[in-house]
Order: sequence, then structure tokens, then C-alpha cells
Amino acid sequence: MRGLTHRAVDRAAGLPLGSTSYYARTRAALLSLTMARMVALDQVPPRPGGLAESIAGFAFEAITSGRTRMLARYEFALEATRRPELRAVYDEGGLLIRRLAVEALREAGSSDPVRHATVVVNWLEGTIFDSLAGTGSLAPPGFEALVESARELLAGIGVG
Repeated sequence: MRGLTHRAVDRAAGLPLGSTSYYARTRAALLSLTMARMVALDQVPPRPGGLAESIAGFAFEAITSGRTRMLARYEFALEATRRPELRAVYDEGGLLIRRLAVEALREAGSSDPVRHATVVVNWLEGTIFDSLAGTGSLAPPGFEALVESARELLAGIGVG
């Protein structure tokens, strides 16, 4: 988090020094804009196949091509526990993902989409974290293994 500065963003984007400060006057504003952009990038379109494939696709993208962004998201989660001004931005992203999960589970015929969305999101969060920062990072699951686990999860909650 210490490396995320106005100057560092200017350099990485190839902009003249001071450009980022025009859009984000303070460090808190810079962190909020960065978190909002990460939330926007988390919007992965559903995969062909079905709900299990979409859930697995989200996890697979997060632990492969989205690895750096997800690790940064975990850094932001910790920073949000220390900076109340970031908490709302971080929570907004989490609530969006939960709303999308509720909609998908409602469409799939869940008997309790709100409760089941919590189960699915918690599975996603745990699977992604373990695959990136936990012991599971030694041998992260592939797409097919994630699909199989997602199908088992959905069967366990009576969906699918």
C-alpha cells in the first residue's frame, strides 16, 4: 500500500508528474478511486455452460489473470480496517458481488437466494484466498476442478 502514490501512478501510466493529483487530491481519494476501479474490473461476464461454470470462471480468472488485482484487493481489505473512509468503497464492491450472486441463484431456483448467495460468495472468497495466499497456492485448482467443486456446492444448497 505504501507504494501506491500519486507519483507512482503517474509514472506507471506514463503521465506528467502531478496528473493523478488533479483527479485525486488526497491519498484517501487516490485509494478510493483505485478500489472503485478494482471493483469495476471484478465484473466478469457469465461463462457459457451454466451457474457452476460461471462461479468457477470467476474464481479461475481471479487466481490466474486476475491474481495481482486480487492480492491488491486483500491489501485494500486490510487497509479498510484501519481507514474508515475506505470501508464504504470496499464494502460497496462486496455488496455488488453479493447482489449479483442473489440474482443468479434466484434465477437458478434457489429456495433462499440471500442465504445461498452468502454461502457461494464465502466459498469463492475462501477458494480464491487459499489459492493465492494460503497453502492452496502450492497447487491452485484448475478450471475443471473449480467447476466440479462449484457443482458440489450448488448441489449441497439444492441448486443445479
